[in-house]
Amino acid sequence: MTDENKSAKKFARRTMLQHGAGIAAVGAISALATTASTAPAAARTTGAKSTPGTLPSTVAGVRIPDSGLAREAVTYAQKVCSGTIFNHSLRTYLFGALIFDRRGVTYDRELVFVAAVLHDLGLVEAFRTPTERFEVDGADAARRFLTERHVPAERAELVWDAIALHTNVGIATRKRPEIAMISVGSGMDFAGNDLEQLPSDAFEDVLTTFPREGFKKNAIDTILSLCRTKPMAELMHPFAEVGRRHIPDFSVPTVEDLVLAAPFTE
Repeated sequence: MTDENKSAKKFARRTMLQHGAGIAAVGAISALATTASTAPAAARTTGAKSTPGTLPSTVAGVRIPDSGLAREAVTYAQKVCSGTIFNHSLRTYLFGALIFDRRGVTYDRELVFVAAVLHDLGLVEAFRTPTERFEVDGADAARRFLTERHVPAERAELVWDAIALHTNVGIATRKRPEIAMISVGSGMDFAGNDLEQLPSDAFEDVLTTFPREGFKKNAIDTILSLCRTKPMAELMHPFAEVGRRHIPDFSVPTVEDLVLAAPFTE
């Protein structure tokens, strides 16, 4: 590599670090802002289930809400999401409900169901913004969906929190049950967390009703897509580790890089 190329690469790396530090500093503020001015175009239906089906009334002994809002959320998710994401979303609700129902926890079932059904909208290309984490993109899309249906603001904000926090189990489980359940349920389906707490027959019933349909490969492919198309949105996000493993010259800085690049002498 020539000195000129080395200098160019060093400059690009320094610029990326400076940009990363700026994002880290303002992340808490930008996460609270809505994306109304940059709302994505209407979702495409390519790859989604062709005909929205009627859900069973119960699965593994867990009741499926059948309110107007719940039905609208299901129809919407089936239209914009792939079958793999849709089934994951339903498993998220069922796994979370199985755990919390067994513990006798009281919660707003309709709100948990709607949040679960919509919690991965941020993985759908039509809802991706250039800079936000997918959790925030999904939370913003879900809030728009609820606002358009005149759902009270406090309920819409609860769904926003549940979706935005769902990958941070350490925080989400300290919050209200409606928030905690989305994190617990999605974590059980994504990584198998605490599956041993479920009765085997309930576990099999959930997987039979909403099969995984290549979920693992789909998840990795989606993570890599996010890393390639908006890498700085993965700054200090677990997805960045997947990018570093699979994408050559993946330039998103680590936490160590950010600390060392801080403009202080020590």
